[in-house]
Amino acid sequence: MVVYGKGLRRLAAASSAAVAVALWLVFFYAPLDADQGFVQKIFYLHVPMAIVALCGFVAAGVMAIRHLRSRDPAWDLRSYVAIHLSMILGVGVLITGSIWAKASWGHWWVWDEPTLVSFLIVFLLYCTYPPLRFSIEDPERQARYASVFAITAGSFVRLNFLAVRLAEAYTHPRVLSTTGGQMPGSMRLTFLVSLLAMALLFTTLWKLELTAKNLARELRRLRRGAEREPAPSPVASDAGRGDDRRVAAW
Repeated sequence: MVVYGKGLRRLAAASSAAVAVALWLVFFYAPLDADQGFVQKIFYLHVPMAIVALCGFVAAGVMAIRHLRSRDPAWDLRSYVAIHLSMILGVGVLITGSIWAKASWGHWWVWDEPTLVSFLIVFLLYCTYPPLRFSIEDPERQARYASVFAITAGSFVRLNFLAVRLAEAYTHPRVLSTTGGQMPGSMRLTFLVSLLAMALLFTTLWKLELTAKNLARELRRLRRGAEREPAPSPVASDAGRGDDRRVAAW
C-alpha cells in the first residue's frame, strides 16, 4: 500500500503560511495599478491559478508516461488527481478572468485575446477526460486509455503555451521573462509569492486527495475480503455453545 499522507501536515502548514504571506503582500504591500486601480489585484490570484493549472496538466502527462512504462496503478491515480485539481483551478481561472475582463475592458470575454481563448480551449479539451475515463469499465483499459489521453493533451498544452508566447499581440503583460517583465519590483515579488502559495496549495490538495482515495480503495479491498470469507457452520456454532455450557457447569 502506497502511503501518501507522509509529511502532509508539514506541507499543509507551509501552504497556510505561504497563502497568509501572499494575502498580506497583495493587500498591504503591492501598490495599486496606475490604470486599473484596486481591481488589478485579482491578477495575483488569476495568473498563479492559470500557471499552476497548466503545470498540473503537464505533470499529469508525465505521470501518465510513468504509468504506461511501469503499469503501476499508483501513477494512474496520481495523474487522475492532478487533472482533477487542475480542472477545478481552471474553473477559477475562467471566473476570475471574466471578472477582470469586465472591470478592465467592459466585456466579460474578449475573443481576440489569445491567452484567454487558448486557455478556454485547453480547459474544454480536458472536460472530455472524465467522460472518456469513466465510460470504460475495465480498470486496466480505463487506466491505459486515460494515460494516453493525458500524454496527448499534456503535449498540446505545451504547444499551445508556445503559440501564445509567439503571438504578436499581447493583452496580458509578460511576468515570467528573463528581462524582468513589465512590473515593478514590489508587484513582481507579490506575484512570485502568490505563485509559490498556489503551487504549495495545489500540492497539498493533491496529496490530500490521493490519501483519501487510497484509503477508500484499501477499505473496499478489505470489505471485499471480509465478504468472501466463509461464514461459520451451524454445527460448529452449536458445538461451541455446548462447550461453553460445560465450562459454565464446571
